[in-house]
Amino acid sequence: MHLRNLLIFLFLISISSSCITTKQLTYLSEDDGFVNDSTHVYQTLKTPYKAQIGDVLSITVKTTDNNLAQLFNPTSNSESGSGSINSSSGSYFNGFPIDLHGNIRIPTLGEINVLGYTLDEIRIEIESLLLKDYFKTESSFFVTVKLSGFKFTVTGEVGSPGTKSLLQDQLNIIEALANSGEVSLTGDKRDVKIIRQYPEGQKIHSIDLTKATAFQSPYFMLKPNDIIYVKPLKQKSLGTGTTAVQSLSTILTVLTLLTTTIILTTR
Repeated sequence: MHLRNLLIFLFLISISSSCITTKQLTYLSEDDGFVNDSTHVYQTLKTPYKAQIGDVLSITVKTTDNNLAQLFNPTSNSESGSGSINSSSGSYFNGFPIDLHGNIRIPTLGEINVLGYTLDEIRIEIESLLLKDYFKTESSFFVTVKLSGFKFTVTGEVGSPGTKSLLQDQLNIIEALANSGEVSLTGDKRDVKIIRQYPEGQKIHSIDLTKATAFQSPYFMLKPNDIIYVKPLKQKSLGTGTTAVQSLSTILTVLTLLTTTIILTTR
């Protein structure tokens, strides 16, 4: 009688601790503070990105003067007067890397310090230098400054871990995970770690992607060079399976072994 009660107790404890619940798998569940209405607007925090050491900038000077276009854009098509680069690899090799001193080197303009400046601030600085020495009016040229690619790294419990680079200016964490094969069933969406680079070093932040309040987190929108780490759920550490059937099969196997051991030792 005592043995049966013990086995039932162990079975119930194992079931309760091994199952992965729907809440653990669902993104952005509604909280009490949010209205379940399609007209509700979720505010996300977006701040301008500031250039860091190691970034590669894509800078183009567009003008109707083909000679000046070739001067400032060595890789440009002289017929179009544009220095646009169509591939991420082209942007990497022909872009302007920010060195350890925070400087970039531009033909004829020389070194320009851009560390800690937003892309708009860098564009304005380049435009002012061009107006000073090469152009008479702002209407005679057009400067574009972008990152050569939005680079980020995803590791842990995802389908396709690794470093990615997307040709876009902004990226949120849901998009990043979608481009990395999604979070696996054994990944913990409630405590996703983000390692972010700052001038003084790196800091580790956390975000709960199972709640709609994640939209308001300062870490929902990623920054270039972010590292995303998805921790495993404790169910994976226990080895009890990712589905109810797998968990039940594992538990029954353990209980059968335990029962057999107890019976043999009590004879």
